[in-house]
Amino acid sequence: MRFISLATALLQKPSAPVILFDEPELGLHPDALNVLAGLFKQASHHSQIIIATQSATLLNNFDAENVVIINRNNGESKLSRLNEKDLSEWLKSYTLGELWQKNMFDEGATHE
Repeated sequence: MRFISLATALLQKPSAPVILFDEPELGLHPDALNVLAGLFKQASHHSQIIIATQSATLLNNFDAENVVIINRNNGESKLSRLNEKDLSEWLKSYTLGELWQKNMFDEGATHE
């Protein structure tokens, strides 16, 4: 049922310039996440899609250039983009999701 709700929101006529999804992976089968990622990409042609996730499976469906990491430190949120150049060697052996699980997106792999 959750997948149907998410898909419906993404496939409707564009009504908002920005759409935020908070942990859309909850309760979904990993295969459904791959389909959902395709729907996110399709919807991104007409709306800015922002996804807050803790799912390595979902993350694996996106390119590093489309990922922004948000870390909270001392009551402040710090946004940084992945540095594809620094990650290029790692991405030959690991997926984005695996690198995230290994905490490789901390210092050095991101830039502000």
